[in-house]
Amino acid sequence: MMSLRLRLSLTIGSAFVLVWALAAAWMLSDLRQQMMFSLDQRLVASARMVAGLLEQLPQLPVKGEGTHFSAEQLTVPGGMACQVSSLRGEILARSHNNPDQPMQSQSAGFHDQIIDGAAWRTFTLDRGDLRITTADRQVEREALNLSVLLAASVPVGMALMVCLLLLWLGIGQGLAPLNRMRDALMRRDADSLQPLNITPLPSELKPLLDSQNQLFARIAKTIERERRLTGDAAHELRSPLTAIKTHLQVARMTDGQAREQSLAHAEAGADRLHRTLEQLLLLARVEGSLSFDDGVNCSAEQVARLAIHDAASAGGEHIRLHLPPDLPTTALEVPSVLAIAALRNLLDNALRHTPPGTQVELTVAVEGSHVNFVVRDHGPGIAPETLQHMTQRFWRNGNSNGCGLGLAIVQAIVERCRCELTFDSQSDGLRVELRMPLKSTL
Repeated sequence: MMSLRLRLSLTIGSAFVLVWALAAAWMLSDLRQQMMFSLDQRLVASARMVAGLLEQLPQLPVKGEGTHFSAEQLTVPGGMACQVSSLRGEILARSHNNPDQPMQSQSAGFHDQIIDGAAWRTFTLDRGDLRITTADRQVEREALNLSVLLAASVPVGMALMVCLLLLWLGIGQGLAPLNRMRDALMRRDADSLQPLNITPLPSELKPLLDSQNQLFARIAKTIERERRLTGDAAHELRSPLTAIKTHLQVARMTDGQAREQSLAHAEAGADRLHRTLEQLLLLARVEGSLSFDDGVNCSAEQVARLAIHDAASAGGEHIRLHLPPDLPTTALEVPSVLAIAALRNLLDNALRHTPPGTQVELTVAVEGSHVNFVVRDHGPGIAPETLQHMTQRFWRNGNSNGCGLGLAIVQAIVERCRCELTFDSQSDGLRVELRMPLKSTL
């Protein structure tokens, strides 16, 4: 593939050559016209000088038709022919370099004639009873014009070549920052994700460098997320797997009630393992760039009822739902899958900490363009100094039997979907408020 430097040089150089060629053609055409005009003016000046010389002579030394004089005698420049005739057409004098065939001079002014097979440019001047005709050969005029044009073209051509060379060098110098970026990328280790720092750098390339560094940051975040998922899975799944294996070994060696109890413990361990895997995968998807938009739009009431239905506890009878009578049916801006998962995890957490015989309260309220889901349990509450740790991965309260990922998933959903999450611990329980935006009706 053609290099960027060569492509730019060809494109700009072609335009440059075209502009210079048009300008040079215009200049040379004007120069040729000026040259021809000057040569014509030389014919006029020569004719007038001959006329002035003849007026100074007392009598023209006529020796008959065809009398010849030298160019110096008629003051005519070398290479130019001159003919003096009467108004009746009788030739009185001629210069020695005149053609054998007389020049036609019936009318005054400029004329192009073919004399003796050659093209001539003539000028005729009437002065009293005399008619003076001066002439140049067209071939000599064109030769003189060509030499002048060549003399003018050589500097133009040399200047054009120098400009193209400077253009090639200038483009190479302008692309030097790109080459520095390329060299910096080639020198990096394969697993290096540190941002590039290249200075100085033109302002046009700074967005490219910033995009490259942002890409490195996203890749580093993705790799870190994968490493953390792998580490979390290895750490959290080891204990359930060990417990399941132990209970199965006990069941194999025992009978009766002990065997049934070991199998029940193994089943409970498998359920916990399944739950932990689901939470880990959901957290990885929420923190990643996968889309959750399935085309399903749910209102606040639908999200609340589906979250209650999915709550992983004794059942929906332990949750009391409070809905205002004027609750709008506008869909939430948050994808329904994430909204239901976040609210369900809050309900699961509340159900694990509420005392037996009490209910978890879920209140839904609308404030402007947002919906507030308030989950309240009647447990012992949380110490103020531990509230900041509740959304950390695998953080568990002393009496919790969860996997420690529910609130971390809620926090990830809040950060991804521009929601708000607040905790308020009281002596009679924990109050958690989840604030989600509504879709615009415009």
